[in-house]
Amino acid sequence: MNQKENIQQAITDFVKGGDTSDINLLEKVLHPEFRITNNGFMGKPGITIIDRETYLSNIKAGIFGGLPRTMIIENIDESGNIAMVKLRLESSENYFVSYNSMVLDTDNAWKLINNMAVVDAKK
Repeated sequence: MNQKENIQQAITDFVKGGDTSDINLLEKVLHPEFRITNNGFMGKPGITIIDRETYLSNIKAGIFGGLPRTMIIENIDESGNIAMVKLRLESSENYFVSYNSMVLDTDNAWKLINNMAVVDAKK
């Protein structure tokens, strides 16, 4: 696979891992310094940052994830060992626009290091 295909596979695994609450798959694609950065998270004003451990705990507890989404990769912008991926996702409850920062890690695998998303509830 070329680098863009590897990036596409990593982002697909990230989404699939969240949708199916697959912790093993998520641990494979999340960098140890992974963070979710959100402005207005779950209706709270201001910036919320969620670290990798908290994110995985919330997946395990069923607070996040567990709901299938359709995914459209709108853009992959790769430069050397970094990449930015823009996604549009849709579940039965929400619409998402997601910007994902990725790094080529020391194990030569693409990992997500930051996820920023806008989530709009379906009406």
